[in-house]
Amino acid sequence: MALPSVMVLPLLIVVAAGLYYIYNEVMQFMSKSLVRNKVMVITDAVSGVGTECAHLFHKGGARLILCGTSWDKLESLYNYLTDDADPRELVILDFSDMGMEDVVAEVLECYGCVDVLICNSSMKLKSPVQSVSLELDRNVMDINYFGPSTLAKGVLPTMISRRSGHIVLINSIQGRLAVPFRSSYAASKHAVQAFFDCLRAEVEEYGIVVSTISHTFINASDSPLAEGPAPKPNILAAFITSQLIHGVSPSVLANEIMQTVNRKRKEVMLAHPIPRVALYLRFLLPSFLFAVLAAEVKDSVLDE
Repeated sequence: MALPSVMVLPLLIVVAAGLYYIYNEVMQFMSKSLVRNKVMVITDAVSGVGTECAHLFHKGGARLILCGTSWDKLESLYNYLTDDADPRELVILDFSDMGMEDVVAEVLECYGCVDVLICNSSMKLKSPVQSVSLELDRNVMDINYFGPSTLAKGVLPTMISRRSGHIVLINSIQGRLAVPFRSSYAASKHAVQAFFDCLRAEVEEYGIVVSTISHTFINASDSPLAEGPAPKPNILAAFITSQLIHGVSPSVLANEIMQTVNRKRKEVMLAHPIPRVALYLRFLLPSFLFAVLAAEVKDSVLDE
């Protein structure tokens, strides 16, 4: 007996939903199995994204080295992760009083090698150019550029000798598109993006994968974007800027990092359609984008 035509569409939807669910479950299982026993380093592991990554990779059976600048928070995370019936190998490393070279030495001493390095540390800054001191510029560059690049250089010799390894940079869309009042932050993100793009090409022959994940701002209660009174720019500028700073949740970003590690993706853009359009405008119609961003700055100044 043939099905009534009115039942075909709902049935197809149910079947498609079932297949999608099964696919997600299979991929989740494979994701966990692929990282099992891998030595993984996560910097700024006590941040929202770092903590989510630690949970995911620990459940997958990875041997983690969690780095941060607060021993109390690292210890709390350690206790949380190992509070189960089958605690896995886990090392915490407080590098608040250490130089990057010392951090690299400590990391390599833990297991003798690193399979995956996830560079997650970042310092955000929102301020007009003329208000940022040279010292603050240097601090931003130290954390956002020299930190990841030094760690990458430090683990490269062992990766090259083993002809295996994966380096992941958690960057920002501002490594490709600069927004007003974030000059130091955008400059550091552009610099580190360029470094890892060069690194990717140089180490491919050794079987080393370099991935960059560019996201919009991370949704968090202490978001720096909430500083000061909100200006009232013109409608178009307000819409584009709000979309450029529309964030992603730490859990969504952590899952994307997991997929990037498992599938060895080289470049990932985690952004809504408007930021993607803005990137195209930057290259195709730069004058238009510059005018929109300048209008936002002008209106914000007039409202102060």
